[in-house]
Parts: sequence; structure tokens; C-alpha cells
Amino acid sequence: MAHARRGIAAAGNWIIDHIFICDRWPQEETLANIVGEDQGTGGAPYNGLVDLAKFGPPEGGEAIPLEAIGLIGDDADGASIRADCDALGIDTAALAATADAPTSYTNVMVVRGTGRRTFFHNRGANALFGPDHVPVDRIRARLVHLGYLLLLDRMDEPDEEYGTAAARLLARLREAGIETSIDVVSEDSDRFPKIVRPALAHTDYAILNELEAGRTTGHELKPGGRPDPEAIRASAEALLGLGVGRLVCIHMPEGAYVRTADGEEVWQAALQLPDGYVQGAAGAGDAFCAGILFGIHEGWEIQRGLRLGVCAAARSLSRPGCTEACTMLADTLALVDEFPFQPAVM
Repeated sequence: MAHARRGIAAAGNWIIDHIFICDRWPQEETLANIVGEDQGTGGAPYNGLVDLAKFGPPEGGEAIPLEAIGLIGDDADGASIRADCDALGIDTAALAATADAPTSYTNVMVVRGTGRRTFFHNRGANALFGPDHVPVDRIRARLVHLGYLLLLDRMDEPDEEYGTAAARLLARLREAGIETSIDVVSEDSDRFPKIVRPALAHTDYAILNELEAGRTTGHELKPGGRPDPEAIRASAEALLGLGVGRLVCIHMPEGAYVRTADGEEVWQAALQLPDGYVQGAAGAGDAFCAGILFGIHEGWEIQRGLRLGVCAAARSLSRPGCTEACTMLADTLALVDEFPFQPAVM
């Protein structure tokens, strides 16, 4: 029964980031020296579940059960992901392995002097991950977060009845009494209406950044680089009109806006961070999403969940990797005592 469910499951892209620090960026057919190496997490489910695990339990409560759903390779990177999840108490029973493709990975080339990053991505096992890898009947969680649409080849495939395979899966999850949430990759393309819109009719919570929301609805949310409150409102209303069942959240570096199906509106400004604080932005969106999902699961007021989201994003920005800076719930929320909020735009 839906009311007896508890926990958050996350499905989709599982990625290992192999980070190489280089002395310079070479021209073609010339050499650069690798002077340092590191490894990090990547992908909506991996980053989000790690962040949620590191938050720990809500104050005075029990830890939220977490479930991993996806497809990894039968290789060292896949074993590393599974070991990482096991160490954090994330259930990996639905994290399948395949010998047909490597674990998805990204080689991140960072120039030491400038911090500029270049990415070489192998979609690997994520390209094979489809609805048949999601054991709907065995999921115990109350909510399943699916991401990233537009970066999951089989989930993005067309479906005659539902529009996409992902939309069909989301419908199955809801029929089983499971709440659904989606996230989208920020690609520069015109595929958003074709891939994202079908999923919205079977989504309870759509958590998108300003580019993703705008590309899906056709609105320009930051003309000239500045947030446009009316365009943000209009985009959120359009997303609800396309079928989102409970809540739309549009986030950006300046903050986040929520519009609920019953008309409630909430804006939360982001934290104003000092010069030199930001070391990497790769995991900020997933950290924000983890904060929102934590608040949704615990039944918090929207403003409180948004505040956790912007604090988690700010914490993530302090380190280069996607999840390495994430920490306990109280320490994350304590950032509001350390930094002021940015000027509100709505």
C-alpha cells in the first residue's frame, strides 16, 4: 500500500568520473602531462543517493531507506559503485550488472592553472538501461527519482501509447502506488518537447533547472542572463498544465521557485558565496535535488525543503567533485548562519 511505503529510490545514470589534472591543454597531436588523478561520483541517482545518505536521519527520526536502481558494468568501476553504496547503507539489490558494456564513465580533464574542465563521456551500460531493469514489484520506496532523461537511450525511445519508454515506466510506478520524480540533462538541443513532455503526465515532482524548464515549455527564463519572474511562473504553470501531478521546482544559481498543483508559490534565494569559495559546480544541481526530495519525503513545508536544497547546493560548490563536500543535515543547514542570501528576484 502507498501509505505503508517509506524511502527514496533513484534510477538512471550511474557514472564514475575519472578526474585527471593536467599541466596544460594540448593542441591536437601534442602531449600534456597528467600531474594528479582522482575519482568521483556521477549521474542523478548516484549523486543524489550519496548526498541523501550523507545527510543522515532527520532530527529525532530514523534514516530514510535508500534504494539504487540501474545498470553498471561487470568491471572495477561497477564494483567501486557497489562498494560505495554498501558503505553508505544504500540498498543495491536492484543495481544490476552487465558484461555487454562497461560501467559508464567520464574522463574529466582539468587544467591545473585555470581549473577549466573538458569531458570525454562513455555512455556504457547506461545506454542499455531500460524499463525491464526496474523491478517495480520489488521496490519498497515511497518515491522513485528518475534521471537523467535525454541521457538514457532506451528510456528515451518512442512508445506508441505513452510517448516514450520512460513515460510508460513512470505510469507503471504510479499504478503501483509509488510517487515519481524526474530530472533532465542540460543538453543544447531541441529534443526536450519530444522526450520530456510525455514523462510529465506521469510525474508527481518535476525538478528542473532554468534551461531544462525553458527548453521543455518554450520560455526564455533568463533573458540577458537575468531571471525573469513572469517567464519562470509561466514555465512552471505550463509544466503543471502538461501533467505534473503535485509540484514543479525550477532552480538556478540565483535560487529556486516552486509552484504546486493547488497554486502555492514559493521562492527561495540561493546563498551569496564569497569569492574563491566555488571549486566546482558539477554536483550542485543533484545536491539541490537531494535536499528537495528529503523535504518531500519528510513532509516538510516547501520553504524548509528549498532552504535545504540551496544549502546542499552551496556545500557541493565548495569542492570539485559531485558529492565529496556533502555532509550531515545540521551542518548543511548551518550554512544559512555563515552566508547571507542573494537578493530575491521574485
